[in-house]
Amino acid sequence: MQITLPTTQDDHRIAWLTAAAVMIHIFESAIPTFLPGLKPGLANIVVIAVLVMYDWRTAAWVSILRVLVGSLVLGTFLSPTFLMSLSGALASVTILWLASRLPGKGFSAIGYSLLAAIAHISGQFVCAYVLFIPHAGLWRLFPIMLTIAVVLGMINGIICQRLVIRLKSSACKPS
Repeated sequence: MQITLPTTQDDHRIAWLTAAAVMIHIFESAIPTFLPGLKPGLANIVVIAVLVMYDWRTAAWVSILRVLVGSLVLGTFLSPTFLMSLSGALASVTILWLASRLPGKGFSAIGYSLLAAIAHISGQFVCAYVLFIPHAGLWRLFPIMLTIAVVLGMINGIICQRLVIRLKSSACKPS
């Protein structure tokens, strides 16, 4: 017996965008860094672009599915690495939800990226403190990691802003 689930255009969009984010996530895991656990957050460019071009709901699906699928592919599902990644993703999705609900024109891709980066690193530190290292000394690393997150969030936001402009301009051109 074959079971067929009806899918929508949104389902297909989420699947394709998640696949792109997962590929970037896997690529990032192979990049050596000078601090353990530090990643440039390039997969978050996809999430922010989705937020700017579509909506928060789609961005949240892409973000959470990226963490789940990425951890399954990399073999880190339910490991401390997974929990840290998930906590950062949940914190950033939450702050993006709040920011996308503010009155006015809202944030640009750069603003969203900065907020997400700050929330992501904050969520990871809270997770690390609560689950793994309940020692006040952990928080001495926070200003350093927060500074790096802000710099990377700004760079990713600039990349995302340019990507969104390019995608929107190419979508408007007649074929």
